[in-house]
Amino acid sequence: MKHIQNFIIDFGWARIIIGLFLLSLFILAPVADVRIDTSISDTVARFGMACVLVLAMVPMIQSGCGLNFGLPLGIIAGLLGATCTMELELKGLIGLSFAMLITTVFGTIFGFFYGKLLNKVKGSEMMIATYVGFSSVAFMCMMWLLLPFKNPKMIWGYGGSGLRTTITVEGYWLHVLNNFLSFRVSESFVFPTGMILFVLFMCLLIWGFFHTKLGSALTAVGSNPDFAKASGVDIDKMRVISVILSTVLGGIGILVYQQSFGFIQLYMGPFYMAFPAVAAILIGGASINKATITNVIVGTFLFQGILTMTPSVMNSLIHTDMSEVIRIIVSNGMIIYAMTRVNKARQKK
Repeated sequence: MKHIQNFIIDFGWARIIIGLFLLSLFILAPVADVRIDTSISDTVARFGMACVLVLAMVPMIQSGCGLNFGLPLGIIAGLLGATCTMELELKGLIGLSFAMLITTVFGTIFGFFYGKLLNKVKGSEMMIATYVGFSSVAFMCMMWLLLPFKNPKMIWGYGGSGLRTTITVEGYWLHVLNNFLSFRVSESFVFPTGMILFVLFMCLLIWGFFHTKLGSALTAVGSNPDFAKASGVDIDKMRVISVILSTVLGGIGILVYQQSFGFIQLYMGPFYMAFPAVAAILIGGASINKATITNVIVGTFLFQGILTMTPSVMNSLIHTDMSEVIRIIVSNGMIIYAMTRVNKARQKK
């Protein structure tokens, strides 16, 4: 009994309730004539698509910069990497790898200046990060029309200028990660081995980083800045490094998302993408000053699982097509829950 109580305390009632709700949806699926294998396939695919974006939250949380509401800045770095690679007509795994390389360059530059800004506004990081995220999207709405891209598959109309709102990656790197070592589990379930392996590799990379001397110093800055400063750690430098890491991870995360989703979404596409990532890591058990890889994996699976299962099961039970409405209600509900956790954490501080 004591072990059960300790597990409940450690895992948290909120995650247990959300997990039980997700389990009940899987149990109800056959009753609602929803295929279990299809549901699991969609959940696994969505988990892989979103996990690196959620992982991007960890460095900034660990360094004391708080939740990265400026994630759209990293996503823009990924979009620039993708569009530049498509302009050069690079395809397949080579194309995706080159896109990640360009993304890393842009993400490092953006993250450096973003980190410098956050160092100037210590104590108000999340508010300024939100402004950075929203304003960068608005700025890029102009730049997507002005940048000199010429690829006819990307620009408006024949001989036009400016990039389209949505650009397909078919013929470039569609499912290049998903299909790597993939295998068929059932008629409707193909396991995206490559994407899941890449996600686990990125998680392992970040876990390993936080077990290095540099990673430990970064964590010390977030958990006890006075001790870190007394130990000779450059606090501002560590914070900038964490922001660069978070921005680069956000850019790589959107590339993983794109290759599975099949499209690049420009203009207002990145606008609200920070909120689901924030909600997922908080649902996974993270706080505004501590996050682990376990929080990322658990939170992403719970968030994406409920977001996938609820519309399909509810549609079948009530015999109507309200999937998008239900998806909006459920996702916004989980985001609101996560935001209340942020406010409670602030009050405790």
